[in-house]
Amino acid sequence: MVIGNTCRFLGRPRFSVVHPLARLFTSSNMAKSKFEFAGQHKFTKPNDNRALGLMSRSARSVMEELEDIVIAYGQSDEFSFVFKRSSTWFKRRASKLMTHVASQFSSSYVFYWKEFFEDQPLLYPPSFDGRVVLYPTNRNLKDYLSWRQADCHVNNLYNTVFWTLVQKGGLTTAQAEDRLKGTLAADKNEILFSEFDINYNNESAIHRKGTTFIWEKREETVIKRMKVPGEEEKDVPVTSSRRRVQSYHCDIIGDQFWEEHPRVLEDDDS
Repeated sequence: MVIGNTCRFLGRPRFSVVHPLARLFTSSNMAKSKFEFAGQHKFTKPNDNRALGLMSRSARSVMEELEDIVIAYGQSDEFSFVFKRSSTWFKRRASKLMTHVASQFSSSYVFYWKEFFEDQPLLYPPSFDGRVVLYPTNRNLKDYLSWRQADCHVNNLYNTVFWTLVQKGGLTTAQAEDRLKGTLAADKNEILFSEFDINYNNESAIHRKGTTFIWEKREETVIKRMKVPGEEEKDVPVTSSRRRVQSYHCDIIGDQFWEEHPRVLEDDDS
């Protein structure tokens, strides 16, 4: 069951009852114009690591609150959340799942704002909309996530070249837009490399690949003060396995990620 939640400002929720064999996906996106919000809050271009960090922190909060989410993927102003096929949260009511994800994301975005924007006050309350999409198979789900990551690459490559032409090349935004009309990915890479000595493949992976969250078990060792029979109290190392949300900035279009994390998705027949 896949719930894709894309966090954007202002949107129209869709309501439905989720069939128990379908994958439920919720998507949450910024509802108000992300460009207006970014401009008013002085986001740096082409990428603001504070804003991306805040989006990721909010998504992590959603996953920790709704543990039936098995994977989340985000980039720019959006995050998508996938619920496991066998989830029975809120009796699988799409409206409940969507509103819970969107509200948890919105409140987390406000709650953690100062951790990432210490000197920039939040000028008005942001809002996030959401939608629920059903996917019948893992292949359909992977195709969706691949599309979102491909979109991340296309948009980031364009924005990287565009703002490099403006900030380092001295072009106006209109001139930069005109320069890039009709160009392909190879053309944009060539502009970066030949004119600005920038290898796009060396740019930060979080900008090129986005952020993927999954659950992983990690062993943790803590020191506890314990009374040992026949001895005085002493510090004893205690190791336990805990389930934690782990982030990745890697390719999820190919097979390698899924082969390395085979337990993320339940089998289609389960």
